[in-house]
Amino acid sequence: MKTFLVTGGAGFIGSNFVHFLYNRYPDYRILVLDLLTYAGSVDNLPTDFNPACNNGRIEFWYGDVRNAALVDSLVRRSDVVVHFAAETHVTRSIFDNYHFFETDVLGTQVVANAILRCADRVERFIHISTSEVYGTASADLMDEEHPLKPLSPYASAKAGADRLVYSYYATYNLPAIIVRPFNNYGPRQHLEKVVPRFITSCLLKEFLRVHGDGSAMRDWTHVDDTCVALDCLTHCDLAKVRGEVVNIGSGQSISIGEIARLVVREMNASEDLITSIGERPGQVFRHTADRAKAARLLGWRPTVTFEEGLRRTIEWYKEHAAWWQKQLWLREIPITTGSGRQELH
Repeated sequence: MKTFLVTGGAGFIGSNFVHFLYNRYPDYRILVLDLLTYAGSVDNLPTDFNPACNNGRIEFWYGDVRNAALVDSLVRRSDVVVHFAAETHVTRSIFDNYHFFETDVLGTQVVANAILRCADRVERFIHISTSEVYGTASADLMDEEHPLKPLSPYASAKAGADRLVYSYYATYNLPAIIVRPFNNYGPRQHLEKVVPRFITSCLLKEFLRVHGDGSAMRDWTHVDDTCVALDCLTHCDLAKVRGEVVNIGSGQSISIGEIARLVVREMNASEDLITSIGERPGQVFRHTADRAKAARLLGWRPTVTFEEGLRRTIEWYKEHAAWWQKQLWLREIPITTGSGRQELH
C-alpha cells in the first residue's frame, strides 16, 4: 500500500487525479489537503470521508499549504506527494495578485521543506507547474528548454515556484519532478476558465465573450490524458525522471475563436452568440507543446482528441447543472484592458 498526498486535491486537475487514483488503485491511501477556496469543493471528490464508507482510503484535510505544521504531519505519512495547490487563473491574477504569490511560491516552499525533512520517507515529489511560465512561443513547438518569459502575475508566481522546486533538487537532491501541463479542460473545471465558460454560456443562451480577435492559440489537453501522464510519472523508474521538467500537452493548438465556434456548433447554438471584448493584458498568443520528452521518458501520448474531449465535457456540464450554477457569480472579473478600458472578463 502506498500513501499519496495530493495538495489542492479538491480543485480541477487535482480532483480528477484523485478520482483516477481512487478508481485504479484500490490498495492506495489518499490524503487530500485543500483550503477550499472558491475554486475547490469537497463535491469534486469521489467519496465522502467517513472511514466506514471508504475503508479509510481517503482522508480530507481542510487547510493551507502555508501551514508548515499541518503539511509536515501529512508529508510524514506519505510515499508520494503531488503538489497541485495554487491560485491558477490568469485574469484573476491581474485583478488581485497578492494571494497568487503567497500560495504558489510560499506554499510550495513549505511543501518542499517538509519533503526535505522527510527525505527518508518520501519516494518522489511531483510539482505541478504550468506552460504559462513560457510566455508566448518563440518556436513552433515549445520544449522544456524554451525560455521562461511569464506574462502575467499568475505565470510569474508559477515560474517562481517551478524554479524553487528545481533549486531544491539541485541543492538537496530532492526526488522532484516538475510537470508543465498545457491548457487542460474536462469535468469539474471552474467556470472562470474558457471551455466551461463557453459551454455554460450556451446552456444559458448568453454571449460567448472572446478576448480580442480570438486568434490567441492554446494547446488543449483533456484532463484524463494528464492524469495518465501523472500516473506514469508516479510509477516509472525514478532515476529516469528525478530533477526533470516534463511537458504534458497534445502538440496541437486551437485558437480561442475556434473553440467558441466548435462549442456553439456542437451545442446547436448560433454563432451570433459569439462576441468580442478587449484583449486581456498579459495575453499569451501561441502555445504548442513539444511532447517528445514525455513520449521518450514515459511512453506517454494523449489519446483523447479535442473533438471527443469537448463532446464529453459538454455532456458533463449538461448533466451537472447543480454543480456549476453555484459558481455563476464568480464568472466575471473586473479588469482594466491594455487600452485603459474597464471591462468584465
